[in-house]
Amino acid sequence: MTDFVDNLLFIFERLTWESLLDVGLVTVIFFIVLMFLRNSQAIVLIRGIILLIIIISMITTLFDLPAFSFLIAATLPTLLLAVPVIFAPEIRRALERLGRASDLLPNTRNRTQFDDTISIIVHACERLSALRHGALIVLQRYDSLEEYVETGVPIDATVSPELLLQIFYPNTPLHDGAVILIGDKLVAASCVMPLSASGVLNLSVERKMGLRHRAALGSSEVSDGVAVVVSEETGSIAIATGGRMIHRLDGRRLDGVLRAIYRPTETLTGLEAFLARLMGTTNVSDQIKRTGED
Repeated sequence: MTDFVDNLLFIFERLTWESLLDVGLVTVIFFIVLMFLRNSQAIVLIRGIILLIIIISMITTLFDLPAFSFLIAATLPTLLLAVPVIFAPEIRRALERLGRASDLLPNTRNRTQFDDTISIIVHACERLSALRHGALIVLQRYDSLEEYVETGVPIDATVSPELLLQIFYPNTPLHDGAVILIGDKLVAASCVMPLSASGVLNLSVERKMGLRHRAALGSSEVSDGVAVVVSEETGSIAIATGGRMIHRLDGRRLDGVLRAIYRPTETLTGLEAFLARLMGTTNVSDQIKRTGED
């Protein structure tokens, strides 16, 4: 115990403002990295790597294993080189968000346009749910969805409930796939979105989810967009964002969650807008609590 106290005193004696700044910068970097990865599959891999490092450190500390220690020391540099390859999608997404966060141009999505778009989506989803017509509506935020727009049929029309109802009417040419909205414009329909492979839907209470739900969750995993999906079998409405899905939404809750998540940066302060652009999404759990979803 005395040695421990002496070591602490030795550390505090050498502590300077530069040391505090150094530690603070490292802490901020690790915090930002973990925030980027918190809803991705990479966080599971990181946990496994940390657990493996702890186990190896304990083994090499408690036992004298020269051959094993040599093997670990020889393979560690190779594992470090593999990190950029394993985390390539996350690194790319982080750099893109950092570039958008430094963009000082104002967002063209104003408050009136935002309110009108949300009301149109809620009204259309309520009618689609009552009719049990399946639908997938993806709202672009900061991450570009241009590569998925190119897979669909260009529309470039102002969104309206009637347009959404017509597109998702069963057996029409455009009812399969997703529609992508940018602001109040429906830019394309019948778009092919990536399917989720995270297994989140398998852990859900509602396990009978089809391709629309997997595509909604997949689109929220590859971008910060918000996906609204209506089940063709049950008529239930759900929202996917940040790699998570909120189920069993009625019109009121759908309106509340969309307004909380898909809000324009003009409603935020300068710092909040910067952080929203940097992180790419809001905390889904907080939005559930605000709208009464449990």
